[in-house]
Amino acid sequence: MSEKVPMTPEGQARLREELKKLKEVEAPQVIKDIATAREHGDLSENAEYHAARERQGMIVARITHIEQSLSRAEVIDPTKINSDKVQFGAKLKLSNVDTGDEIAYQIVGPEEANLDEGRISVASPLARALLGHHVGDEVKVRLPNGQRSYEILDIRYG
Repeated sequence: MSEKVPMTPEGQARLREELKKLKEVEAPQVIKDIATAREHGDLSENAEYHAARERQGMIVARITHIEQSLSRAEVIDPTKINSDKVQFGAKLKLSNVDTGDEIAYQIVGPEEANLDEGRISVASPLARALLGHHVGDEVKVRLPNGQRSYEILDIRYG
């Protein structure tokens, strides 16, 4: 049995929605595209057919990946956490000690992480460095682009 992976209820819902779309919309459409391409004759030189088959392979792989992720998910609801320290699900406001820039992140499971949307994986170097700290703590972390220091300004759950 694979190790359980933490996930928020929102992350689980997003994955289920993506899975539903892949199974009910994308997969049937690519099957139709393959059938249409087959009607065009010689498959050895049919770019439409090969592109559709490649897309079908990617859809099947993504479906398998999502199903495995959901089966290993340990859903943790951050709204039920009452803590003054950084844990999984925390919504944080940080200040870069060197620049004064403020940034907000939520610590989520690896399948939910999306830096553009402010969600960082609990397994990321920054999240690992922040875990267990409190508001007012200064945390030093070595990131791929060098060492940074952050002050924790706020911790919220929910």
